[in-house]
Amino acid sequence: MTRRDTAMPAKIRKLRCAVYTRKSTDEGLEKEFNSLDAQRAACEAFISSQRSEGWVLVHDRYDDGGVSGGTLDRPALKRLLADIEAGLIDVIVCYKIDRLSRSLMDFAKLVQTFDDNEVTFVAVTQSFNTTTSMGRLTLNILLSFAQYEREIIGERVRDKIAASRARGMWMGGPVPLGYRVENRKLVVDEAGAATVRRVFEGFAEIGSATRLLPVLRAEGLVTKTGRPFDKGAVYKLLVNRTFLGEAVHKGTSYPGEHAAIISRELWDRVHAIMVESPRARAAKNRATAPALLRGLLFGPDGRAMSPTHTRKKGRLYRYYVSQAVLQGGADDAPLRRLPAGEIEGLVLAQVRALLRQPEVIVGTWRAAREEAPDLTEAEVRDALERLDPLWDELFPGEQERIVRLLVERVMVTEAGAEIRLNLEGLAGLARDMAAKPPREAIAA
Repeated sequence: MTRRDTAMPAKIRKLRCAVYTRKSTDEGLEKEFNSLDAQRAACEAFISSQRSEGWVLVHDRYDDGGVSGGTLDRPALKRLLADIEAGLIDVIVCYKIDRLSRSLMDFAKLVQTFDDNEVTFVAVTQSFNTTTSMGRLTLNILLSFAQYEREIIGERVRDKIAASRARGMWMGGPVPLGYRVENRKLVVDEAGAATVRRVFEGFAEIGSATRLLPVLRAEGLVTKTGRPFDKGAVYKLLVNRTFLGEAVHKGTSYPGEHAAIISRELWDRVHAIMVESPRARAAKNRATAPALLRGLLFGPDGRAMSPTHTRKKGRLYRYYVSQAVLQGGADDAPLRRLPAGEIEGLVLAQVRALLRQPEVIVGTWRAAREEAPDLTEAEVRDALERLDPLWDELFPGEQERIVRLLVERVMVTEAGAEIRLNLEGLAGLARDMAAKPPREAIAA
């Protein structure tokens, strides 16, 4: 009896297949059966047709909806690459190669990753195999056309946007303060428009964004996002030609379809100020808005309080504002803003009262004797007493000079003001007033 050997069939290796789908926009993704579902159905059908070759579908889904093929920064693609690195995938199945990438360089990087991990890529509508040289050649040819198509589409979109902007049409993007979008057109929103006008008018009056900020915050005005204005937001608003009723594309302005919020005259006034350097504008502001306590006044948190001002109906309003407010940290400032006239009057009243205190007179006399040993305590007392009735006759510039000479620091609290006198300055003034007529001593 002859013995016959029965050959056993070779075991087929299982190939784990992952389906990757992508759509450049999110339009239509809310539908029950969308483009991603259609791509996936075609890929799953192809995998089923290869079941005899050992192809099996992995359960994880790799779907990127609303993501461009010109970038590799896609959530599902990143997960797919991580699973490839982990050795969980053998075959990647896409509907078309441009679903995986439209960039030739990016696709070359992906193919290198596939090769390093012995992963095959298959496009169900463009049959080829990336493990062969002919497959790679075919892939590069197809991908070159995909990249060319993407660039042509981009050029068409850019040309359309440029032509539309030249006609003054609104082409999307962040909606400026003072407008809302209706039927794809900008329409003036009066509440926001009033804020825009206030910013332009305030800057035209004050000439400084730094000094304008506390005024805007005191009036409760906010940006489009609901946040308090900072210097960046003010300047960004002041250079936006949309408020003139213009449409801007790549630095060129065109008459817009929307209505203007501000006048050309106000725009020109603001930009005439902005042409000046910030230092020149600051010097001009200091000259036109006197502040007796500039550089001397500090809040209870130790931060300086800077002078600012605004005009309403031709009337000047002056304030001292905490640096915390000017720097955008208004919430942690114990005292945010003080009326300049009130705090200056309070400080001057206290200074004039201190000059009559015996201990201040004695301290001034002792400091003055270092330069004038023959100066008596009575002469110092007489000099300081003559200063008090003379104060109201002084010009603002003379008052400011005297305050800076006499006062070293003013710490303001909710309870009042603590004043630190400058005894050396007092001694110098007392010596001058004892030797010269009062007006000459003050002008010296």
